[in-house]
Parts: sequence; C-alpha cells; structure tokens
Amino acid sequence: MNKIDLKYLFEGLQNQMISQLSTNRKFITHAGSKGDSLENAWIEWLRKYLPNRYSVDKAIVIDFKGNTSQQIDIVIYDNWFTPFIFSQNGFHYIPAEGVYAVFEVKPDISGRSEGITNVQYAAEKIESVRKLKRTTTSIISVGQKQKPRGLTKIVGGILTSTKSGSRNNNETLKKHLTGQKGLKGIDFGCVADYGSFFVDYVGGENQDITDIEKRYKDYYLKRKVKNINFSKVENSLVSFFLQLTRYLQQSIGTVAAIDLQAYSNSINEEIDKEL
Repeated sequence: MNKIDLKYLFEGLQNQMISQLSTNRKFITHAGSKGDSLENAWIEWLRKYLPNRYSVDKAIVIDFKGNTSQQIDIVIYDNWFTPFIFSQNGFHYIPAEGVYAVFEVKPDISGRSEGITNVQYAAEKIESVRKLKRTTTSIISVGQKQKPRGLTKIVGGILTSTKSGSRNNNETLKKHLTGQKGLKGIDFGCVADYGSFFVDYVGGENQDITDIEKRYKDYYLKRKVKNINFSKVENSLVSFFLQLTRYLQQSIGTVAAIDLQAYSNSINEEIDKEL
C-alpha cells in the first residue's frame, strides 16, 4: 500500500500561508491597505480550505430588530440554511442566526487599537455579535415537526501575523485573554509566526433555563477559564484550522432555523406558517 507523509503536506500548507502573510506585512506600508491585505489573505485561505457549506466574508451582522454589530473582519456563516444575505454599498449584512464564527484580524497580537489592546479590541467586536437577538423555530425532520432548538454558540477569535515583545513568555497574553469575560470571551486564535491557541473553559448550559436567549447568555456569563493551550510555532496554522473545524463540526453543528415571520414583521407582512 502506498503512503504519503501527512506531516509533509501540513508543512507545505503552513509554509504557503506564512509566506503570504509575511509578504503582506513587509511590503505594504499604508496602515489601511496593510489591514485590508491581511484580512483578504485570511479570508482567501479559509475559503480555500473550509467545506463549501461555510461562507467567509467581511461583514456586519444584523438581527430581526435591525440592530447591527460592529464591522467584523471575518465572519464564517451558514451557506445552506440562511435564506438571505443583504448587500448594500459594498457591505454584507448577515442575519445573526446564520453566524458560526467571527474573527478580528490584526498584524500583531501584542499591539493596540484605539487606545486598548488588540485582544480587548477583538473581544468587543465579538461581543457586538453575540449580544444580537437571534430567533429559532421548528423544522421538519424525517417528516416530523421538531421543536425549536436552542441557540448555537458563536465562536470568537483573533488572527494575527506576529507577536512582538518576549517570544518565550505567554503570561501577558494569557492575562489579556483571561480578562475577556462574558460575551467578550475569546475562544481561540492564531499568531502565524508564533503559534495558535485555544482557551479551555469550564461550565455548560443550564438546561433548566427555558428561555433560550437567557440560557445562551447565562452560559457565557458563568463559564470560567481553566487553561490556555498554545501550539508549536511550526504547526500554528494547521492546528488553528483543525481546531476551527472541530468547533464547527463537533461543537456547533448546524445553525438553528430562522423564524422568518420575525423578519417579515419589519415590512409589516404576514407569511403562511403552515403548508
């Protein structure tokens, strides 16, 4: 039986992305252009390797009441069951129900933006998405009507090219990450030339809470950081991608069905609930 060295293939994948990010950081000097270039590099890479059921874009997330998130550098969202994506003046507006994950992209995870650390900046972007109101409704599965499911988690993270400062000490970064609590909690991220990381939380949803939105928010408010795990630098992008895929497939699964009547109410229309 012929065999191929998977480690060799993963090394090739890692080197391709590192090269692209390093080129952008070195030769593009305008801050805005550099930021756009880095975002586009990450988006292009995720689009290439994620299954087609997931879409990846820069976007603003909306809810059925018209509330909006901040502008999000990368949104991974459902491409199968989300019935509409708005595009206006060059912006995508994605219903909150269709969102799987959101990321802030920065050149340096140790840097600062608008007077706060990049980690805090990313956390505020993540919170602006998680606090939006999401609907859920019944579906037909195997010919049977199923009750509305609970709200799925929205994974939040930060993606950067490098980490300035000490390369042998993660304590400051850990302090910044553990300081983001509640809806601001960061789940994982990647520093391309340093390593990926994920935050190991303890705590689960309280199934006794019948209000699905309250139960969802209660989970974020009460979960606690157990540990923060870092990958080897040579596996930064590969380990990040595997962690992302595990979140999408084994932790989130499929987003809940959207209550289309909630959105129809914004145009004062009634849709038929039964066929």
